[in-house]
Amino acid sequence: MSDLPRKAVTRTARLAALPLGIAGRATLGLGRRIGGRSAEVVTAELQQATADQLFKVLGELKGGAMKFGQVLSVFEAALPEEVAGPYRAALTKLQDAAPPMPAAKVHTALAQRLGDDWRELFREFDDRPAAAASIGQVHRAVWHDGREVAVKVQYPGAGDALLADLSQLSRVAWLLGPLIPGLDIKPLITELRERVSEELDYELEAQAQRRHAEEFEDDPDIVVPRVVAQADQVLVTEWMGGIPLAEVIAGGTQEERDRAGQVLARFLFAGPSRTGLLHADPHPGNFRLLKDDGPVSGWRLGVLDFGTVDRLPGGLPAPIGASLRMALAGDAAGVLRMLREEGFVKPSIRLDPDAVLDYLLPIIEPAAVENFHFTRAWMRAQAARIADPRSPAYNLGKQLNLPPAYLLIHRVTLSTIGVLCQLGAKAPFRAEMLEWLPEFAERPPVKPVKPTEPTEPTEPAEPTETTRLAKPARQARPAREGTAPARARKD
Repeated sequence: MSDLPRKAVTRTARLAALPLGIAGRATLGLGRRIGGRSAEVVTAELQQATADQLFKVLGELKGGAMKFGQVLSVFEAALPEEVAGPYRAALTKLQDAAPPMPAAKVHTALAQRLGDDWRELFREFDDRPAAAASIGQVHRAVWHDGREVAVKVQYPGAGDALLADLSQLSRVAWLLGPLIPGLDIKPLITELRERVSEELDYELEAQAQRRHAEEFEDDPDIVVPRVVAQADQVLVTEWMGGIPLAEVIAGGTQEERDRAGQVLARFLFAGPSRTGLLHADPHPGNFRLLKDDGPVSGWRLGVLDFGTVDRLPGGLPAPIGASLRMALAGDAAGVLRMLREEGFVKPSIRLDPDAVLDYLLPIIEPAAVENFHFTRAWMRAQAARIADPRSPAYNLGKQLNLPPAYLLIHRVTLSTIGVLCQLGAKAPFRAEMLEWLPEFAERPPVKPVKPTEPTEPTEPAEPTETTRLAKPARQARPAREGTAPARARKD
């Protein structure tokens, strides 16, 4: 594939072919059963074929199609086990890999964005992509000062492809919606559309990553690579190795799973309190477990990809912690009152406080015990309870509202829980909430939040070299400490 397929009619046709292909295979399967083959064998073959087609289409199209697949993949733990197997492998592939953009296209993109002599910026540059994702791919390289770096290059036409894909996916949402009980696909796609412009803006991503790298520098549990350079649709950061979380999910020891789950939960709750930002793309491809010579209990979590963040200057909203505390204390009336105040229950809706508490308690069980074991079985049970029309939880859930201010927080929380269930992690998650979640322990977060509005980094006091960012057909901008040099040349 030489480029991101950009023609809307081509991409739309390929996405629309998903349900048609499934329908055709179902007809073929019926014929095979009539011909004498067992239903179990035929069903397994059809599921595997559907999974293969799903990966092929969502992965090769990249753009919004793959982004949707990555988001969907973290909910794999909610799939009924009889269908989880065939889809699990296909969806997991979407977490950390996609068919790559050829080297010639990468070279052209780098020349356009960094200048014709872009190779002077690097001692080494590996043409083979280290990772290929939804809107860009990453190459390993050695920066001119000797640092190992990751060079993220955005696919040409990524913006148009994202919007076109998500529009088409909203029309075929019914295809995958029934696979994930309790998950409404259309609002998920709508929210992804609203985040497109941010994810395409590598300058915003650099600002968010720089903020996290500064805050977590020398942290004993969390590692964020520093930003080295940023120019247009190219982002250069320090290289980070480690074990991809997808590999820990697939074959890690229980000790490794527990440690990964613990530090992932710590980052979920500590990040907003310490940075005023919420990392909003928590699929396993964005995390690494960093080994060292010490025990697994001391291994750290590496965090990548800050293209999508939620700005929370006060950290996670205090009503989340307060309502959780009241629910665990059995204060049904207080919980319902707070849900109304925050907009989760509209003024015209009348609900029984005890019914609301019964709805919430199974979901918030991880906050009630010192150590909780996240499992696929637990997540499937919660999803089935909410999705079963015969269940009181189903009827109550339909009367609840999700305020816009909580939409991204809700998705990130659910996604993180999905990853924890994929890990099968057992750890003291309640302790993380007591430490970092405002009002859960009836006290503010342990560390005051710093200002989080994007700001321009200051110039070094005594610069030894003046550098410029190359911009094709535009005047170059001075480089800044923390983002430069994207072009290293003396004036």
